[in-house]
Amino acid sequence: MSILKLKPSCKDYLWGGSRLIKEYGKEYEGEVLAETWELSCHPDNRYALKNEGQYGKTEMWYVMDAGKDAFLYYGFQREITKEEFAQRIREDTLLEVLNAVPVQKGDVLFIESGTIHAIGKDILIAEIQQNSNVTYRVYDYGRVGKDGKKRDLHIEKALAVTNRIPIVRKNSSYPHAADCDYFTVDKLNLDGRVMQKLSGKVSEESFASILILDGEGTISDEREELAYHKGDSFFLSAGSGTYTIEGSCDALVKTIREKAAQVRIGIDIGGADTRIGLVDVHQKLIAWKTVRTNAMRPAKEVIREIGRTALSLLEEQGIAMEQCVGAGIGVPGTVDRKNGVVRYSNNIKWEDVDIAKEMGACLPIPIYIANDADCAALGEAAAGAGRGCEDVILFTLGTGVGGGVILDGSIYEGSGISGSELGHMVIVENGEPCTCGRRGCLEAYVSVPALIREALAAAGKELTPEEIFAAAKEEPAVKEVVDTYIRRLGTGIVNAVNIFRPRLVILGGRISEQGDVLIKPLEEQLRQGCFGGEKSGIPEIRTAVLGSHAGMIGAASLI
Repeated sequence: MSILKLKPSCKDYLWGGSRLIKEYGKEYEGEVLAETWELSCHPDNRYALKNEGQYGKTEMWYVMDAGKDAFLYYGFQREITKEEFAQRIREDTLLEVLNAVPVQKGDVLFIESGTIHAIGKDILIAEIQQNSNVTYRVYDYGRVGKDGKKRDLHIEKALAVTNRIPIVRKNSSYPHAADCDYFTVDKLNLDGRVMQKLSGKVSEESFASILILDGEGTISDEREELAYHKGDSFFLSAGSGTYTIEGSCDALVKTIREKAAQVRIGIDIGGADTRIGLVDVHQKLIAWKTVRTNAMRPAKEVIREIGRTALSLLEEQGIAMEQCVGAGIGVPGTVDRKNGVVRYSNNIKWEDVDIAKEMGACLPIPIYIANDADCAALGEAAAGAGRGCEDVILFTLGTGVGGGVILDGSIYEGSGISGSELGHMVIVENGEPCTCGRRGCLEAYVSVPALIREALAAAGKELTPEEIFAAAKEEPAVKEVVDTYIRRLGTGIVNAVNIFRPRLVILGGRISEQGDVLIKPLEEQLRQGCFGGEKSGIPEIRTAVLGSHAGMIGAASLI
């Protein structure tokens, strides 16, 4: 028998009702039926770790029915800190910052692992999920179970894994209702008139699971024919061949496609160290290594060591070269992306180095290069503070002032030689000398050395950036230094925003660690300085979250 009609496992959780019994014919003798598990097989932790590389749970919700004002909680309204997350859990105010998404019948929400979510009232959903039953509960509406006790919460674990950045909801996974490594879901509709019959084929690569949302008719193959009704669930084993559905119905057909095991190599070359990482299709680092750049050596020697390290990383992870689709390299300095050549880099003393050709001799895969600051910006946009946002500007506030501009999800690079140089816009005419040879550049006023210089002049002693911001709370002279610093940084940000019109500005580097001390006054400066004001759409400001990983992930995202 190749077509199996499934008998579900019924769950009587405290938030259940009776709709599944009355409307979908589920056989159950209890009073409360919360959900039915139509098809399930949960692996143990050892198997899950070996085959999935994580214990998370990616899932999708298909809204089968919903009331007029129904909604689902899906991520956060705004980015919140780990500390605020914990505090709101303690104070039972978490709902105030959750994103309540109105839904109606037929809506689909794709929920990646790490996304906080919950079902509102008056909603019936079909849930398809990764083969995992791991859930970290952080809030339970103050309810108690049958034993009169509150259910266990998993706060510390949730704090460690929850994505606290707002989720950008995807409108479509066309041509599928949902598609990921763990499941593919297609919507089937027969209207009983124009479309009365549909045939499909179950190959050796995957089984098929069919959930009847509404309607009635028959499902058959060469050997048998079974009737179906609203709420029925069927399983067709892999390799069972052609089947036919007839009648009038809405249904979900679930399969598992071949897992996309592709990886990319992301390389971030710095003056002192080079970081080499393996990045998966979800923009996550699988593994990485750090080697000393030692730029006093010939460029070829440095490149070959980086290549050998990348090969050893693949070997250690058991990843075949055939699974690696390319390598991206972030390099400081002026970069010719089109030809794969580093034209000039003062940090590593390179000039006209054909890095794509040299690295290709070690790694027989496509090689892409970009400026390292541009790669950091791309990394934050792809997997960090700017995840889900295609128009992003990053300012890195460190020894210098670098950054990158991401427009429509790609690095803005002008003519193709290097990218933007945000630190070298002039904000004070004939001002302080800059390392680039000009005067009055943004870098000359908002880099770490510039802040230390101004504080030394005001306080008469050398302080670290952290000490400067701390002293500003008590010493008026130092406070004036900090206020001036923020004002000049704001001038540079407003200039860039008025030119590129991003949806988001990200601050990285050492000084960005001051968080709201910087962001709050900068937000006000944006409101006052952005052309068109609120009517033009003022971007958010966030701090970078990926740290030293941003360059590797961004470099891999060049592919």
